[in-house]
Amino acid sequence: MSTAEESGPLSGKVALVTGGSRGIGKAVALELAGRGADIAFNYFRSHEAAAATEQEIRALGVECLRVRAHLGDPEKIGELFTRVTESFGRLDILVNNAASGVQRTLEELEEKHWDWTMAVNAKAPWLCAKEAVKLMEGGGHIVNITSEGSRTVLPYYFSVGTSKAALEAVTRYMAVELAPRGIVVNAVSGGYVETDALAHFPNRDEMLESGRRSPAGRLVTSADIARVVAFLCTDDASMIRGQVVVVDGGATLGPPG
Repeated sequence: MSTAEESGPLSGKVALVTGGSRGIGKAVALELAGRGADIAFNYFRSHEAAAATEQEIRALGVECLRVRAHLGDPEKIGELFTRVTESFGRLDILVNNAASGVQRTLEELEEKHWDWTMAVNAKAPWLCAKEAVKLMEGGGHIVNITSEGSRTVLPYYFSVGTSKAALEAVTRYMAVELAPRGIVVNAVSGGYVETDALAHFPNRDEMLESGRRSPAGRLVTSADIARVVAFLCTDDASMIRGQVVVVDGGATLGPPG
């Protein structure tokens, strides 16, 4: 990854990455920062991880704002965007990465688990986009992070998979409704990525082994996904609209020959 001073396709841009303190969100924040964008990100649990991420971003020569905010609470979303407005006064890129969920089967899942997952994974990206539009006066880019569980039925993924399917529908509607404002909207769907989130799945080892058997011969990394997200935030991708770009090493094509 290059520093902001050496390359600047996103220099002068401001990006908000939700859930940007670790995992895929952190990789995206660092990739955008490395291309010159000032970064804002929210986190919910670990102050230490968030502070460390902020330091890494600032070391790339850009500004960084970190805000503790649980995106399942619409009031906290409002507070997050107030902080972004106060710090930067504008927004060019929104990456809806923050996600949550309960790994249970249909019968084991409780109503509160469903509501929690939908609030963070589908409702929050919509609310964040509504706020982001107010700050994207000259147009911008929105990228939603989804997963292959939206189309492929995975064990223990009932609530998350359905919420990601909803997010992909949100992506398509956003792409059409926000196009007149000069806002480009897409989604990126990653394969199995070895992050802390995967540790909560009872079948974690099986999932990782499946990812390693992809035609690419290795697991997808957070950096792989981050580079595609960054591309979708450039003018070169301006004619890609409302699409779900799959980054899985070919895993969903079937077993390698």
